[in-house]
Amino acid sequence: MDIRLELLPEGERRHPPAPEALGFGDHFSNHMFLMDFRADRGWINPRIVPYAPFRLDPAAMAFHYGQAIFEGLKAYRGTDGRVRLFRARANAERFNRSARRLCMPELDEEIFLEGIRHLVRVDADWVPKQRGNSLYIRPLMIATEPHLGVRPAEEYLYAVILSPVGAYYAEGFDPVRIYVTDKYVRAAPGGVGEAKTAGNYAASLMASEEAKRLGFTQVLWLDAVERRYVEEVGTMNIFFLLGDELVTPPLGGTILPGITRDSVLRLTRDWGLRVSERRIAVDEVFEGIRSGVLRECFGSGTAAVISPVGSLYYKGVDHRINGGRTGELARRLFDEITGLQYGDRDDPYGWIEIL
Repeated sequence: MDIRLELLPEGERRHPPAPEALGFGDHFSNHMFLMDFRADRGWINPRIVPYAPFRLDPAAMAFHYGQAIFEGLKAYRGTDGRVRLFRARANAERFNRSARRLCMPELDEEIFLEGIRHLVRVDADWVPKQRGNSLYIRPLMIATEPHLGVRPAEEYLYAVILSPVGAYYAEGFDPVRIYVTDKYVRAAPGGVGEAKTAGNYAASLMASEEAKRLGFTQVLWLDAVERRYVEEVGTMNIFFLLGDELVTPPLGGTILPGITRDSVLRLTRDWGLRVSERRIAVDEVFEGIRSGVLRECFGSGTAAVISPVGSLYYKGVDHRINGGRTGELARRLFDEITGLQYGDRDDPYGWIEIL
C-alpha cells in the first residue's frame, strides 16, 4: 500500500503532554491516517495528514442512520524502549465483523495493520515512556455519502487517530464499585450488541450517568429478555471466580467479543484453571457472595486491561466481594498481560508485534 504523507514541519508539531496530565482520551497526536471508500472504486487515497477536524456534508448518512464503527487498541513502550502492539490483528478481524453487521465495506486486514504501523511510527514520540501509560489507537469508519433515505451508504471515511493515555478509571487498579441495572438493557438478541458500533454506547449513557450520580464506576448489564442473566459491564467483559471455576457469560450476539476477554480465557486455561463460558444468573452471583463461594470478580478490556470489582450494588444493597480487595487471580492476570504488553514476559502466543 502506497501511503501519501503530508506531515507537519518539525517546528509546527505539538509536544506530548506531561505524564501526570494524560487522563484518558483528551489529548491527540499530530497526525491521523485517512482513507476513502467509493462503491465504484473500493478503498482509495490512503494518507497520513495533520490531525484536524473532518469536513462532512450535513446529509452525511452517519449522522442520520448510524453507520459508525470503531476499534480500540494500544501501543506500549517497553522497558527496552521499543514500541509494541498487542493483538492488533484481532482488532482488524473484529473491525470487519462490525462492518459486516452494519452493511459497511470491509477493510483488508493488512491495510488496517499497515496504516496503524505507519501512523504510530510517524508519531512515535507520543507513545508514553512511563509504565502504566500507553498510546491508545482508535480506528473508525463512518458513512459520509450525503443522502436522506434508509439504506447502506455508498461512500465512507476510514480514519485512525492516536491518544496518549493513563489509567481509564480513577481508581487505577484498585477495585471498582459496579451498579447492576435491570431497568435498562444494552442489547437484545438479534440486535447489534456484538458489534463495536457507536449506537451501542449511546444506548448505555443514561444508565451510566445514573450510576455515576450514585457514586458507582460503571454499570453491569443483564439480559434483555429475562433481566436475570449477567451480560457485561459498559466498558468491560466480566468474570467471576466461583470456588475453583472461572465463569464468564458466553458470546451469543449480545456481548462484545473482547480481545482481552479472549486473552484471559487462553491464559487461565493454560494455567490449568477450570474455565466456563456459561450463563450466570445475578442471583447465583449474590448467593456466591453470601456463601463465600464467590472469591473474586473482575472485568477485562483494552482500556483498563484487568479491573478488580470490589462490590456490586443491586436493588438498594451493596454486595461486597472479597472484602472489597483485589483478588490474587486478577492481580496475576494483570501482571501477566501487562508484562507481555511492555515486553517483560516471553510471548508464546505471538500476540506482540514490535514496531
